[in-house]
Amino acid sequence: MSANPLKFENTSLSGAQFKDVNLHSARFDDVNLADALFSNVALMGATFDDVNFSNAAITDSNLEGMTVNGILVSELLRVYGTR
Repeated sequence: MSANPLKFENTSLSGAQFKDVNLHSARFDDVNLADALFSNVALMGATFDDVNFSNAAITDSNLEGMTVNGILVSELLRVYGTR
């Protein structure tokens, strides 16, 4: 991060658009991203902790190595496919 990283607290960025933005090592804490759209986004190595994913959808995505509660998603999908 830069020597003086931007810091937003108690701020509304509702409706903001970010394109070709580098948020490497950014931290999001107590953030509302309801109804947000992520397209062509790199989340390699990202960690989601205490996140509400209700009604979230993941489509056309590379899930290689992704885990949910320590279980490989590829394995979950494989087992689901055999049902």
